[in-house]
Amino acid sequence: MNLQQFRFVRETIRHSFNLTEAARSLYTSQPGVSKAIIEFEDELGVKIFERHGKRLKGLTKPGQAVSGVIDRIMREVDNLKKVSDEFAQRDEGALVIACTHTQARYLLPRVIPAFRARFPKVHVSLAEGNPEHLARLVLHEQADLAIATETLAETSGLVALPVYTWEHTLVVPPEHPLTSLTSSAARSLSLEHLAQYPIVTYDRAFSGRRAIDAAFERAGITPDIVLEAIDADVVKTYADIGLGIGIIAGVAFDPRRDKTLVGLPAGHLFGKHVTSVAIKRGVFLRDYVYTLLEMLAPELSRDVVARAIAQPAPAMRDVA
Repeated sequence: MNLQQFRFVRETIRHSFNLTEAARSLYTSQPGVSKAIIEFEDELGVKIFERHGKRLKGLTKPGQAVSGVIDRIMREVDNLKKVSDEFAQRDEGALVIACTHTQARYLLPRVIPAFRARFPKVHVSLAEGNPEHLARLVLHEQADLAIATETLAETSGLVALPVYTWEHTLVVPPEHPLTSLTSSAARSLSLEHLAQYPIVTYDRAFSGRRAIDAAFERAGITPDIVLEAIDADVVKTYADIGLGIGIIAGVAFDPRRDKTLVGLPAGHLFGKHVTSVAIKRGVFLRDYVYTLLEMLAPELSRDVVARAIAQPAPAMRDVA
């Protein structure tokens, strides 16, 4: 058995048992991947994959155990490369940050300039998407870390550490009836009152939207959500033209920048939320990754992060 066979098995699982997609990701041929897997199974003396004709349908019971071992082996192989890079090219390398649009637009601009000033030879890339996609990127080691709200903490294989807390904000044009409310009245605005107006807010894949849906459901109210978007800027655009009340994360509203909108507090309606940074358990982190984490939140010291990623994982839901 060899590392190439391990890679073929791992990529086949990652691509939902599609050999063609696995081969494409490995820059090789589908027959080559199929042959290597069969040879590996023959060498082990057990079948790793369930088959229907020539198609792979899933993992056998021994295949599930083999998959876990291969993941650990390949993680340590990747760690060896990172250790080598750390000592051979201490302040050089690449950093991939998986994040939602909100974090890319409103959190990271406060951090990345200082990081780049300290590590000018580190190439930084942002990979945007919904929280489940971000979790997969980190699990598959296509990103070093992910930043999103709450969903990351529910994913097996990741450790999620808090970065900051936030509440929702309502955004409306200055002429909207809600702007006539006094400060105390705005802070006691009810879901029933809010539901009298059309609403523009996040797509259902985002944690901020789930809290909105849950609050209305508990109250037995069906809101008129006329438009869903994957980022706060789009929500603000359509709130600005009067399509509906925008509901966004508070961090995405700045009255100095968003001069055509008025923001109203909505924390009493939808609660407090935690934006977290997630790292894969058991990985070796370059020094500059530890530095970035501490820039995101001073509480995320090297010792705190190292202890967290070394701890065994509790039982959580899997992300394929």
